[in-house]
Amino acid sequence: MILEHPSGNSGMETSIDSPDAGRERCRMLGIQWLEKMPDVDESAVEHVTPDTAVRLRAIPIRIDDGSLLVAMADPLDISAVDEMTSLCDLPITRVGLDQDLFSELMRVHYGTTAARMAESLARDGDVTAMEAEHNLDAIEADDVHRMAEQPTLINLVNLVLLEAIQSRTSDVHIEPFESELKVKYRIDGILIEQPPPPKHLQPALIGRIKIMAHMNIAERYVPQDGHITLRFEGRKVDIRVSTVPTLYGESVVMRILDKSAQSLDLQNLGMSEIHRDMMDRMIDKPHGLVLVTGPTGSGKTTTLYAALSKLYDPRKKIITIEDPVEYELSGINQIPVNPKRGLTFASGLRSILRQDPDVIFVGEVRDNETVDIAIRSALTGHLIFSTLHTNDAISSIGRMIDMGAEPYLVASVIEGLLAQRLGRRVCEYCAESRPIPEETLHRLTADELDQFNGRQMIGAGCEECRNTGFRGRIGFFELIRVNSDLRAAIADNRPVIELKENMGKDFINMRMDGISKAAAGATTIQEVLRATQDVEELIK
Repeated sequence: MILEHPSGNSGMETSIDSPDAGRERCRMLGIQWLEKMPDVDESAVEHVTPDTAVRLRAIPIRIDDGSLLVAMADPLDISAVDEMTSLCDLPITRVGLDQDLFSELMRVHYGTTAARMAESLARDGDVTAMEAEHNLDAIEADDVHRMAEQPTLINLVNLVLLEAIQSRTSDVHIEPFESELKVKYRIDGILIEQPPPPKHLQPALIGRIKIMAHMNIAERYVPQDGHITLRFEGRKVDIRVSTVPTLYGESVVMRILDKSAQSLDLQNLGMSEIHRDMMDRMIDKPHGLVLVTGPTGSGKTTTLYAALSKLYDPRKKIITIEDPVEYELSGINQIPVNPKRGLTFASGLRSILRQDPDVIFVGEVRDNETVDIAIRSALTGHLIFSTLHTNDAISSIGRMIDMGAEPYLVASVIEGLLAQRLGRRVCEYCAESRPIPEETLHRLTADELDQFNGRQMIGAGCEECRNTGFRGRIGFFELIRVNSDLRAAIADNRPVIELKENMGKDFINMRMDGISKAAAGATTIQEVLRATQDVEELIK
């Protein structure tokens, strides 16, 4: 075992890529890897708080000869070692521990949850002033700031965020009501209510979040937006924060943007081989317009990020303008919209054209000016990607014309139309075959029923999926590659019903795509019907 210098050896060591590679690398560096649960001195455990232990994936075991022995899931994470050294003010000796053993050790010695910490904080004598105060609006900003700076309150907010990230939450909702404060996590598109913190913690809890997001803590009656950056398990996680005033206080929503948890690959997003081949041909075009449509939260931006990542080439200039920039893409110039300073989609797109780009991604086509500039950009030799809010792919043609675009110009530049929805994936750890319920059978056509033999895969519920039966999400897509007949119909401004007749016999709508994925066991029939119910009329 080697006693590590507090500064570590960042010039030599790298983070673990795999368990086997990690153990071998540790062996080469003389770092011990434990094969069984170590004996732990509780006085050593107290050197770090639960949220810090979870975040750094490091658990103090004991103090030997003035050095703190720390078990780590990734002993090559030098930045975590440095932070532990600074926090504990002791030299660190690190040892590796397999993930299963590490998780059990964490559970035994840091079994703290956000709910338990909230209960503990509610009993803390420091909050008696808050308990006595029934009119939350009357609390002064200075008092809120003081409450929000309590170490236990800081740990509570940190733990809420860490639990959310660990459970693959996309959004954390904090909702104030007359007699309670609700906390909900949106996991795989569904809101799941968490044990609520005491109501009297509301000012301090929301105040702490606003401090972290660099918001005005004294302003409670105007919507605000902010941003938090956290380091979690050796990676950076961005959190977009929004507050709005409600009847009983400020409602807070925190959008968690964890790039490492998001696969920017069309296959991993659930796109079939047929659709991927069509998409590849569209994005290989030197110029033209490709639109992705769907409601908010349907994964449009993620799909386009995956397309841009696939398209990236150092010989191409790729620029995006987004509201906001959700993930940083390597090698791609990304511009955040800032209407307060005059930077809108239209003005930004106009400026981008002077940057000699090859590919442009416009976050959303919202008005006639943006449509006009996007079309003219595609006409002058640029490949343009953008999004629209429509129910299906073909309806985006009518939406662009409604915004003032000339039909013949739309026909000239449009290369592809992609519409999508998101459904939940069946949990691979507890999937089992079950008969299709009677109430579901009558909603399927004869051709759809033929794909199932009366049974489908269902998640029974387990720890991995939090007993929901689902883990992760999958896309249901419909993709129109514009052919000559459809282009002519668009130029003639034909109604949608006639445009549909020219989409080609091989067109697969979202419901058909989803049903085939349910038949393959990736999702359930109920998820497909829920996500694509607004396109059911297309198959009738």
